[in-house]
Amino acid sequence: MLKRKIYQYLLEWKAEKERECLLVKGARQIGKTYIVRCFGKAEYKSFIELNFVQHPDLKQIFEGSLDASEIYKRITAHFPEAEFVEHDTLIFLDEIQKCAKARTALKFLAEDNRFDVIASGSLLGLHYGQDADSEVEEAESVPVGYERQIVMYSLDFEEFLWACGYTQETVDYLHSFFNSLTKVPNDINDKFESLLREFIVVGGMPEAVADFTKNKNFGNVQRIQEKILAAYDDDISNHVKGSEKTKVRACYDSLPKQLARENRKFKYSEVERNANARKFGDSLIWLKDANFVHICFNVFQPCLPLSANAKENEFKVYFNDTGLLMARYGTETKLALLTGKLVGNAKGGIYENIISEMLIKKGYNLNYYKTANSSLEIEFIIEKNAGVVPIEVKAGKGSTPSLNSYIDEFHPAAAYKFVEGNIGNSDGRITLPHYMAMFL
Repeated sequence: MLKRKIYQYLLEWKAEKERECLLVKGARQIGKTYIVRCFGKAEYKSFIELNFVQHPDLKQIFEGSLDASEIYKRITAHFPEAEFVEHDTLIFLDEIQKCAKARTALKFLAEDNRFDVIASGSLLGLHYGQDADSEVEEAESVPVGYERQIVMYSLDFEEFLWACGYTQETVDYLHSFFNSLTKVPNDINDKFESLLREFIVVGGMPEAVADFTKNKNFGNVQRIQEKILAAYDDDISNHVKGSEKTKVRACYDSLPKQLARENRKFKYSEVERNANARKFGDSLIWLKDANFVHICFNVFQPCLPLSANAKENEFKVYFNDTGLLMARYGTETKLALLTGKLVGNAKGGIYENIISEMLIKKGYNLNYYKTANSSLEIEFIIEKNAGVVPIEVKAGKGSTPSLNSYIDEFHPAAAYKFVEGNIGNSDGRITLPHYMAMFL
């Protein structure tokens, strides 16, 4: 079993919740079903799983009265062996977007409070108005106040390290250098920069990570990633409405090229000549809502709240999983990155993508800062400690004129530069190796 941070979250929910169900959302193939199943079997005396895709007939359980006791009776009709142990049973409603009445019923199951309930669904199906799948059903009543939601992502770098056999003590050891801003011994720093390059290539999709940690075969990883990308293509075909399908796919297919440019601001003209937001704006929204991509908005003023200062027509778009981006670039680009031979603008885009992914998985929203009348650009700015923190990303080492100018103008309490190098601290600018973005 791959160790996942969300497992601790599930334990905390189990201990804290009171008349509340949990809804786990996320992109496909990131391990939602697997982790809830492991949690249910390990932490409860009884675990009952209803999957509305695998067994559509189970939707009958939620026909008629939604009284909790009636629902439990109908479950026993389908699962005569099911054991209901009060306060020690987990009921798992998987792919809940396929059963609208099950989503509505969460309120009544939470009020009953005899058994714990976790529901799971893809972000595709839970954005009902955008989904072309005729089997996706919109709930008549969303259980506001009785449903806690969490978005799950693919593995982050720390989880990747655990999968590779590194202990929490090792991660804490690295964290101590981040806290003290003292240099990491060079051999250790080189080792973890190398491991980050492996993570960039492998990505965080559980199937790819599990195979890589077992077989150490990048060819296997590429085949798994290609299979996942093909499934994403199928999702676009099955879930996007009408003529929007080709536009969504065209936007998604343009991203590797857009991220390989020096100026990585998203351009509709890279999708189609003379294209604009009117034609393709909804396609990007679909990709974002499905969690295929993350959008990073430029802000006209780096002040809190950043969302109020975002320029809606200026943004960058990053892959949700850098390993999938690398799969689109192919095996030779992967090899060049792993061996330190990759040069050019694509390398910069790859490192921006991995830092964006690490920030999202730490709970930050993505923004960047670029002025219209100068070359000053800060790859990311985040809200942290009641202030705005600039983050510059260098694929190699490189100078930081933009970050220097930003510090001179705005005097942030902290400013970070991520590089292929070691830790440094000079005049308020903190230099860190890329892998330490996991500690922000």
